[in-house]
Amino acid sequence: MSDYVLEVSDANFADEVLKANVPVVVDFWAAWCGPCRMMAPVLEEVARDMDGKVKIVKVNVDKNRTTAGNYKIMSIPTLMFFKGGESVDTQVGFVPKEQLKKKIDELLG
Repeated sequence: MSDYVLEVSDANFADEVLKANVPVVVDFWAAWCGPCRMMAPVLEEVARDMDGKVKIVKVNVDKNRTTAGNYKIMSIPTLMFFKGGESVDTQVGFVPKEQLKKKIDELLG
């Protein structure tokens, strides 16, 4: 994927997200989704800007139906914010960079 955004699967979701020692933003997406493709460079920039403070991962809903089902993902892109292994917030749809950074700052606070 990239140096800053990690692709996770059903197999490693728990290790990469639920057991992470920093807050995690999970992007539920699919290759055919236009708004998901628009979200990708925003996530990359935010991940680079906030490296070490927050972890940003992507879950392809077509390839990882178990995880998508567990979190009742009905629309994509869906961003879920995790802290201490728990989902603490959800944002559906495209999120501009500044709005995403603000939400992450709230999560870090």
